[in-house]
Amino acid sequence: MNIMVIGSGGREHALVWKLAQSPLAEKIFAVPGNPGMAELATCVEGLDVKDHAAVIDFARRNSIGLVVIGPEAPLVEGLSDDLIAANIKVFGPSAAAAQLEGSKIFAKQLMKKYGIPTAKYEIFSDADSARSYVEAEGAPIVIKADGLAAGKGVIVAQTVEEALSAIDEIMTQKSFGAAGNRIVVEEFMDGEEASLLAFTDGRTVLPMIPSQDHKRVDDNDQGLNTGGMGSYAPAPIVDQSVLEKAIEKILKPTVAAMSKEGKIYRGCLYAGLMIVDGEPKVVEFNARFGDPETQSVLPLLKSDLVELMSACADGTLDQQSIEWSDESAVCVVLTSGGYPKSYRKGFEIDGITKAKALGALIFHAGTVERKGTLLTSGGRVLGVVTLDKNLRAAVEKVYKAVGVIGFEGMHFRKDIAARALSKSEA
Repeated sequence: MNIMVIGSGGREHALVWKLAQSPLAEKIFAVPGNPGMAELATCVEGLDVKDHAAVIDFARRNSIGLVVIGPEAPLVEGLSDDLIAANIKVFGPSAAAAQLEGSKIFAKQLMKKYGIPTAKYEIFSDADSARSYVEAEGAPIVIKADGLAAGKGVIVAQTVEEALSAIDEIMTQKSFGAAGNRIVVEEFMDGEEASLLAFTDGRTVLPMIPSQDHKRVDDNDQGLNTGGMGSYAPAPIVDQSVLEKAIEKILKPTVAAMSKEGKIYRGCLYAGLMIVDGEPKVVEFNARFGDPETQSVLPLLKSDLVELMSACADGTLDQQSIEWSDESAVCVVLTSGGYPKSYRKGFEIDGITKAKALGALIFHAGTVERKGTLLTSGGRVLGVVTLDKNLRAAVEKVYKAVGVIGFEGMHFRKDIAARALSKSEA
């Protein structure tokens, strides 16, 4: 089977890497791909994924048997729908189903209607009303832009002043454009976050290994929110009891609710969870694989990813089982200096071959190759991933690999998985 993967980041590199291991994968095309993916796939530059007719034409000309859509924007824009209408198999939800991520308001209202546990909230379309509500509620409190904001439209305000500033930034200054026309203001949940991804065909739900992402740019969860500075799996905060609750109270009811609403959900359902006193609640849903959770989850998957994705598309997931490694995986993201604010790019990257020799997987996120030299081209540049028998061994191994890589201004967190390690040794 020929496969097309849409996207250019670390998540898509991890997807290409795992898909390439399947005996069912004959040729993989990455649109547009990146230099890391080019080792495993044919990168296709110049194909505009917003031009759905052009994507369909390319898929037909290259006998594509499965299209895997990595990022959220093409899903929300209906690329899945148009591919399915053209009789091309796709892994990724319809535009209607992708509203779970595309509109935080839609997601919150769905959870309220179907009794899916989440934080209490209010919806606002004018800044003055939102300000009044925040002043009455106090802080800490959470401000969320309704629409897509590249993972950065959520502000956890520790003070009322921070919350008012966030409302101004989103609704008045329009930092996230139309995504901030409406906002959700919700209670602050004091617990530990985890990510639980699942394969689903709209009826059957097969959960993946729980993971934990690190959003803040600096150690000890300090600094600005980012797209993700690292991840690890499995996350011990999601023990068997929490996992069962999350499956029975969140994943399965959400998939069933979407079907009842006439928005059948097929693809990867990502539940961002807050674990409060052993009870999981939904922080947010995403309509695709997480980034960088994918980079630590997929290396632990022993089952065939092509088979699982095809079953999701075909509605036959009930015929599949899923097998995982009993190892631990850790991903450390290397970023450009200044990220998530402004940063410079075009710096030469050294040490990838050495890192691989130390047993690391290297997933490219923001790189470009010019005249045979690998250069930085984004905020998040590389994801360095290692597997080992336990979390401590994987952490030690990953930081050894990180230590041999270098580029000007390189920044990374030195405490990925530290919370889990400190708990296990307490």
